[in-house]
Amino acid sequence: MTSIVIINYKNPPLLRLCLSSLRRVLSANFKHEILVVDIASTPETRNVVKEFTNIKLAAFKENIGYTKGVNEGIKTSSGDYVLILNPDVVPLVKSIEDLTSYMATNINIGLAGPRLLNFDGSAQSSCFRYYTPFTILCRRSPLGRTPIGKTVLAKFMMTDKNLNEPTEADWLMGSAVMVSRKAVDKIGLLDEKFFLYMSDVDWARRFWDNGFKVAYYPHSEMYHYHKRGSKGQFGPFDVFMNKQSRLHLVDAVRYFRKYGLKN
Repeated sequence: MTSIVIINYKNPPLLRLCLSSLRRVLSANFKHEILVVDIASTPETRNVVKEFTNIKLAAFKENIGYTKGVNEGIKTSSGDYVLILNPDVVPLVKSIEDLTSYMATNINIGLAGPRLLNFDGSAQSSCFRYYTPFTILCRRSPLGRTPIGKTVLAKFMMTDKNLNEPTEADWLMGSAVMVSRKAVDKIGLLDEKFFLYMSDVDWARRFWDNGFKVAYYPHSEMYHYHKRGSKGQFGPFDVFMNKQSRLHLVDAVRYFRKYGLKN
């Protein structure tokens, strides 16, 4: 069985869209469960869940953070495979079944993710090489528009790989990823020292360190309304102007303290 865990934070309209799409695209004979982890839960969001049948709800009054929310969802779920979704993801027909089959066939893969699409059908970047501090600087400053910055970011986003075929990656965007229960039992849950950002990078690294592969699987496709909340309008000064940028910086510092400054 596959558990589908949706991590929601104050977004009833997108949660409704995600749940509606799941009901529309999942095959009747596909064994699954759907669980909503509602962070900083409100009556409006809980009412959205009530609109659908056979949806489990784990509601938290406080903002426990994305990382802890994922962990609570995994602990509450019971599937052999767990698909972790943000509510702004709309899976296509058979995308979840295909991703589950891919993992079941390739038991050395502990974590896999689909191709994420913009709503115009263009592909988003969702598989990456590990961060370095210089990568973050290039992403958040005009340096990224220089020749050396463009080279660094191209490597980070794996543009040298054929991303139309299944490809191993250092880490995957956490908006839509599937893990095997067997792998999680071995490596553990997300590190709750990370509140929101970098936990997906850290987790993928631990999969690799414990003998499991991380793979990008483009034959499974899902739409994603992607809005980088940590990227504001002020470049390197976002850390002073944007709360999400500050959270990203704090979690990045935690990550580099854990792994050092190199890949």
